Amino acid sequence: MNFPWLTTIILFPIAASLLIPIVPDKDGKTVRWYALTVGLIDFALIVYAFYTQYDLSNPNLQLVESYAWVPQLDLNWSVGVDGLSMPLVLLTGFMTTLATLAAWPVTLKPKLFYFLMLAMYGGQIAVFAVQDMLLFFLVWELELIPVYLLLSIWGGKKRLYAATKFILYTAGGSLFILVAALAMAFYGDTVTFDMSAIAAKDYALNFQLLMYAAFLIAYGVKLPIIPLHTWLPDAHGEATAPVHMLLAGILLKMGGYALLRMNAGMLPDAHAVFAPALVILGVVNIIYAALTSFAQRNLKRKIAYSSISHMGFVLIGFASFTDLGTSGAMLQMISHGLIGASLFFLVGATYDRTHTLMLDEMGGVGQKMRKMFSMWTACSLASLALPGMSGFVAELMVFVGFATSDAYNPTFKVVVVFLAAVGVILTPIYLLSMLREIFYGPENKELVAHEALIDAEPREVFIIASLLVPIIGIGFYPKLVTQMYDATMVKLTARLRASVPTLALKTEDTAVPMALQQMMRAPVIGD
Repeated sequence: MNFPWLTTIILFPIAASLLIPIVPDKDGKTVRWYALTVGLIDFALIVYAFYTQYDLSNPNLQLVESYAWVPQLDLNWSVGVDGLSMPLVLLTGFMTTLATLAAWPVTLKPKLFYFLMLAMYGGQIAVFAVQDMLLFFLVWELELIPVYLLLSIWGGKKRLYAATKFILYTAGGSLFILVAALAMAFYGDTVTFDMSAIAAKDYALNFQLLMYAAFLIAYGVKLPIIPLHTWLPDAHGEATAPVHMLLAGILLKMGGYALLRMNAGMLPDAHAVFAPALVILGVVNIIYAALTSFAQRNLKRKIAYSSISHMGFVLIGFASFTDLGTSGAMLQMISHGLIGASLFFLVGATYDRTHTLMLDEMGGVGQKMRKMFSMWTACSLASLALPGMSGFVAELMVFVGFATSDAYNPTFKVVVVFLAAVGVILTPIYLLSMLREIFYGPENKELVAHEALIDAEPREVFIIASLLVPIIGIGFYPKLVTQMYDATMVKLTARLRASVPTLALKTEDTAVPMALQQMMRAPVIGD
């Protein structure tokens, strides 16, 4: 029997978190080293399993494990990874380990804090690895509890409001996952919760459309898709730096991953119908969130809306029906995970020094915090998609992939590319203006004279450097990441493209909205 790599990787941090209450610790210093050590060990296991057990050329599930758990409910502990999930498992290990290091200043209930961080570590990896629909729903739900507690206990002044809003939005969306999962499991002659078996069923188009809409609502909350986004600025507005990093770096990617795995992978005919709507929603995300970010005076909310804007490119790439566009969407998720986490960490570090998040109260601190200024500049340039950074490559792949797609008529493609380009232009405007207001301009004499206004310490420099290395590395050599998922993406895109001519045979007697079909080119409606 092969070694259970994924089960070990998922359960190790959870088991380690259960030992935290017995860790001897009076001042909170021992438990943070314990949590960091656990995070490093688990990340090392992920890297080792990837380099020794994962075949880059294999598009199918690997490291597969399946054990009967609750046979009466046909609930199995079934895990496996492919190109859709392995990159995100690596990102989770990397980001959670850095977030644990970023949590060094936490002094309030440190044992509970690190317990939740480690429990969340295993839960997030489980979301990307499980291959049983019922188990997926359970780990999706269980992952919400640590986030809620981390927000409600260690957040800002409105932490209870933000945490409650987060749990209501995400738990409400989860109900759609459960209903759709049960409906798909019981569809047809066989009852199964195995994702591969569910994806292989021959669903009627109207049924696919209902299931797709349910999943889109659930995962649209997490991505987030406007207008299901309003929990995110509030959650980011009250979270601490390490929680910021997990929200931006991993939680938003759970929504994107699930859209690829379930909406596109299991319901390809419905995806062909909904694809134009995804493109439109992606453009709305890009433009609306960029304009809203431009108007924000609160630093956390400005970066939060910037995150929403960048995730719009993911939706456009998913709906491109091209290998390049879909690959670009996946790269954008990974890139944003790194860049978003770096910016939110810097927001937290800046707040620790200035004790304000309002841009109107900042200014002129560049001379006293030169290292901070350098890190802010580098990470902001990455966010605005400077060539040589990962964001540039990802967004360029989405643009070219969508522009070269033969699934849409030329007019629609031109309008989408133009509007998305407007969002790209808005990004440097609000980010560079933000830098100017923090570090340049008229000095706030009271702020500049504050004794807490010290430059970045080595721990903070190390965290940002650790994030900038892959950001720049991917920017110059994207194959570092794209080779992890290319084989799986080619297989998925081929299936999606094959569903378009199949859909033409199914639309005659269905209620498919013609407005959506008319955005699509042949063979959906013909030339």
